[in-house]
Amino acid sequence: MAEVRWKEIVLLTGVVAVCYWNSTSCGFVFDDVSAILDNKDLHPSTPLKNLFRNDFWGTPMTEERSHKSYRPLTVLTFRLNYLFSELNSAFYHLLNLVLHAVVCVIYLKVCQLFLDRKSSLIASLLFAVHPIHTEAVTGVVGRAELLSSIFFLAAFLSYTKSKGPNNSIVWAPIVVTVILVAVATLCKEQGITVIGICFVYEIFVAQGFTLHVLGEIVVHLVQGKGILPPWVLQTLIKLIFLMLSTLLLVIVRVQVIQSQLPVFTRFDNPAAVSLSPVRQLTFNYLLPLNGWLLLNPSELCCDWTMGTIPLVESVLDIRNLATVTFYSLIALLIYYSLRYPGESSQVVIMALSFMVLPFIPASNLFFPVGFVVAERVLYVPSMGFCLLVAHGWRKITETRNLKKLSWIGLTILLVTHTSKTIYRNWDWESEYTLFMSGLKVNKNNAKLWNNVGHALENEHNYGKALKYFIQATRVQPDDIGAHMNVGRTYKNLNKTKEAEDAYMLAKSLMPQVIPGKKYAARVAPNHLNVYINLANLIRGNESRLEEADQLYRQAISMRPDFKQAYINRGELLLKMDRPLEARDAYIRALELDKTNADLWYNLAIVYIELKDPSEALKHFNQALEISSSHKLALFNSGLLMQESGEASLRPEAKKRFLSYVEMEPGDANGYFNLGMLAMDNKENVEAESWIKKSIQVQPGFRSALFNLALLYSQTGMELEALPVLTDLLHHHPDHIKGLILKGDILMNKKKDINGAKRCFERILEIDPSNIQGKHNLCVVYFEERDLVRAEACLSETLALAPEEEYIHRHLSIVRSKIASRGNGGQLEHSAAAVSPMNRVEDKASDKANLKGQGSEQRKASETLDAAESYVEFSSNSKQSQNGLNKRTKKKSNKEIKEIEKKRAAALKRLEEIERILNVE
Repeated sequence: MAEVRWKEIVLLTGVVAVCYWNSTSCGFVFDDVSAILDNKDLHPSTPLKNLFRNDFWGTPMTEERSHKSYRPLTVLTFRLNYLFSELNSAFYHLLNLVLHAVVCVIYLKVCQLFLDRKSSLIASLLFAVHPIHTEAVTGVVGRAELLSSIFFLAAFLSYTKSKGPNNSIVWAPIVVTVILVAVATLCKEQGITVIGICFVYEIFVAQGFTLHVLGEIVVHLVQGKGILPPWVLQTLIKLIFLMLSTLLLVIVRVQVIQSQLPVFTRFDNPAAVSLSPVRQLTFNYLLPLNGWLLLNPSELCCDWTMGTIPLVESVLDIRNLATVTFYSLIALLIYYSLRYPGESSQVVIMALSFMVLPFIPASNLFFPVGFVVAERVLYVPSMGFCLLVAHGWRKITETRNLKKLSWIGLTILLVTHTSKTIYRNWDWESEYTLFMSGLKVNKNNAKLWNNVGHALENEHNYGKALKYFIQATRVQPDDIGAHMNVGRTYKNLNKTKEAEDAYMLAKSLMPQVIPGKKYAARVAPNHLNVYINLANLIRGNESRLEEADQLYRQAISMRPDFKQAYINRGELLLKMDRPLEARDAYIRALELDKTNADLWYNLAIVYIELKDPSEALKHFNQALEISSSHKLALFNSGLLMQESGEASLRPEAKKRFLSYVEMEPGDANGYFNLGMLAMDNKENVEAESWIKKSIQVQPGFRSALFNLALLYSQTGMELEALPVLTDLLHHHPDHIKGLILKGDILMNKKKDINGAKRCFERILEIDPSNIQGKHNLCVVYFEERDLVRAEACLSETLALAPEEEYIHRHLSIVRSKIASRGNGGQLEHSAAAVSPMNRVEDKASDKANLKGQGSEQRKASETLDAAESYVEFSSNSKQSQNGLNKRTKKKSNKEIKEIEKKRAAALKRLEEIERILNVE
């Protein structure tokens, strides 16, 4: 076996780069979405062991909806991509390009086992540029083919070294072969078929058996004539070892899928559910169809399911001629190879083995698969095809008259294939371009119409998407998914009636449940979503909640392990104020999937509804054990810890909020709650910083602005609070608490009675029955010395809140003052002339009595006004404090401190109320 030269490596790598350079501009499309974007197994937070428990798409192998495609090593490379570039599609495509180049180089080495150097290079070039490979190379999920092929070819090359001198067995290469086969199989299932190719190589190439020799050995064994020659025994030992190794790998693979084949519907593979002989005729026709795609890759399509290839329903169907011709050609080639020994025969038999054996698992001949035709599964079979073409080309060039023509034809073939591959890559640029290219080839595939609609839907072009979904229902009237798509799009267009009609039509196409009998129809799990979608639609109508619940229960009765139905029903039951039943629904869902962090999170929310914060926190923590980056669990558990009031939980709450803002730097709520946590810890400077950050992220953040103003007010920085309150009221002019706080600061600190008056009047415009605003406006009238108006105002306030004792006392004070002035107005005037200071003291004294009484109110809804009324008087002046001492019982230092504590507690309660009820 010749060594591959570096010039050949450079040439092949350069050709691959030219063909697939534009693939790096493509995004994640079609199956890439499920395997990459939606696959949690790529995330570093997911335990590595999950890669070996889940299928290629991230679904647990134990679930019926799993495709049973077990390719953990391929998923591991996706995870490495994610680690270095996250979801930058260019790097995923670049790695596929590199892997294809590696396959081409190894394939060149394999070809050199059977062909001369020139022909081997021609075969490798044909393989490098063949357009059929665009799905395997440009589609990111095609990496399974690329990785499997590398170990597939490496295993074969290793096996070719297992023959020692005098036909002895060299065991090391055989053991390496088995290991590489196992690795190839962990990349994609078809990797195991290389064992069959090793069989063919051992018998027809390494040992040089012909059909005649094989016949003699069989007769010898059957008749028991003596002992077989040693070289034959050596061969049998190697083959038996390979057979046992293959059997072991098959047993392990069956155990992995738990002896269950994946569930596919007639839409995925119509022939699979057809009766005989339609099923056999159709599946056999698919063989020449795949061969034609290798021979003439002019019309390629990303999806060949549903109605793309009509069923072969009769032996008189003309397409059966293609089947007969295909089998006849294969039979002639096999007969030629086995009947006439020689180098050419060996090349043909090996080319056929590379074409046929790796294709068997995808052929539908022995067990159904989830597709009709898939271009990427032709990646390995095309190796045999290219080997056969290169061998034929060499035979032609040996004819003098055709040599020049053969070179011209080869050049044209390489150029056209390269051009087609480059052009085909652009189809994979986006989902829209990919599925539109499919519709150019085939308009009878409802799935393509649906997928174009999905692509437009993702761009929020619902009107145009609806046209494609409706066309899908025309192409395939019994396509449940298409009708569901129509319903969903009508819902997005706010056409509820049309959406419900479409869902009802989809529901009518579902197999009906027969009472008393087990639901056994094989239905795609996603089709059961019609019940979920319909229930989600009608639950928007409060009068139809029971009807929605009935739909969820119907879905569950059809499929007791339908996890999503339990989840949605749990949400509905919470809405119906039935938290205990909601809890049971989520617990049932958790029995089906204990590793679902979202379910633990939802159950925690239920326990919050049940007013059991300790259980809620426990379930939040369980969600975070499964997924430490579960953002909602981080945020809400931090909030729960914060609101518990337990100082010991605050460090962990802070840690979780910090993790949250790191993951969601654009969410102002995270910064705001860090600020609230700092306020709880009396770390006012840090609290100010975090709250300001939240306002910076979200200008006009209602709760953040108010609490920042409250923080300033609470720490003696009332004047700094004013611009914050102005900003708050600019964005939220109806913010009553902000108006109350601003009015208080204007009255006490700015001595702006008119400004305060405008604030309180604005409150009454918003809510004429607001006791706080009306009472404070009465205080303004008193401040303006308009006692008559103050009395009328307080009377109206008392009528609104007759149970409030402090209003009674304030009204009594005002009436007493009015009576005092009415009886001794002149005396007051002359007293003023004698002692103006006394008059000032009297005024201060009255204010103290009026507002000081108000400070005794501790109702949660009035904590601001009650606290602020004391602040207004305790901060007035020395004279006002003297007046207060004259008219009221003198307060000791202990009493004053107690009042301060009550004020702080009132502010604290207001802060809690604002945070819990008004967090935005």
